[in-house]
Amino acid sequence: MQTDIYKLYPELDTFKESTIKVDDLHEIYYEVCGNPAGVPVVFLHGGPGSGCNPTQRRFFDPKHYRIILLDQRGCGRSKPLGETSNNTIDDLVHDIDLIRTHLGIDRWLVFGGSWGSTLGIAYALKHTQHVTGLILRGIFLSRDSELNWFLNDVKSFYPEPWEALCDYLPAHSRANPINAYEKLIFSDDTAISIPAAIQWNQFESSIMTLLPRPSNEQEVNGAVELARARVQIHYIQQQCFVGARDLLAEAKEKLSHLPTIIVQGRYDMVCPPITAWELKRAMPHAELQFVDDAGHSAMESGTTSALIAATEKFKNLD
Repeated sequence: MQTDIYKLYPELDTFKESTIKVDDLHEIYYEVCGNPAGVPVVFLHGGPGSGCNPTQRRFFDPKHYRIILLDQRGCGRSKPLGETSNNTIDDLVHDIDLIRTHLGIDRWLVFGGSWGSTLGIAYALKHTQHVTGLILRGIFLSRDSELNWFLNDVKSFYPEPWEALCDYLPAHSRANPINAYEKLIFSDDTAISIPAAIQWNQFESSIMTLLPRPSNEQEVNGAVELARARVQIHYIQQQCFVGARDLLAEAKEKLSHLPTIIVQGRYDMVCPPITAWELKRAMPHAELQFVDDAGHSAMESGTTSALIAATEKFKNLD
């Protein structure tokens, strides 16, 4: 695959926006756009906690694909916003497949980045017969080494954002920032929880790209920031509910037949590239595309191009 030649498709409206009740508590938002009779593809957003957005529709040729995006439990337009009860990786896998059956889809292409790559692999392992292939970016498998990198070791490359994250806390709480932020962000007092959530989210945002991004002057939505931080911390504190599972070994055993393209920024500081390399070793048939001038974000030009190249290549694999 070549990079730096593919651009996002033009802005695209949905032809269906709806919600589906997945249990007594949660209602999941999903949307469909592109070609109603096209090849189905489901987009799994990252985080955990972020939600989908209109730009993500544009990785796919709308004339070829029937594009489905969803907001995971507690995220975006799903309700209740920020809810962490009944919110595990198994719950999310259940929801994805419920939407598939609700839409009358037999098999679909799964596209996921960052946390969405974890979720995409978990979904493919559970529902292999309903997956035509995988496009995965910024690979994350929720192993201790990866979580320890994000929660500590990355400060070797980004000492300023790490210092800002820790300086927000009282001195006696800085030895274990995630526990300290959990207490603040889950406070019932929004005067405490929302500012802490904004500070927590800013840390990840500041290490997303190889080169600094222009400052974003958009108005901050405190409720959305709080929901994102609560869901993410909830997952991290539970090792993303992956636990002792060896997703690499499971992928090697069960997904060796599944067409797979992996796109990884060479300088990804959120999800270190070694994990993508190890996934490729476990799935030798997969294509691994390192983007040499990119970090973690899907919106860096080389990564965007490689992802669209992957969706183009899958047109010929139907």
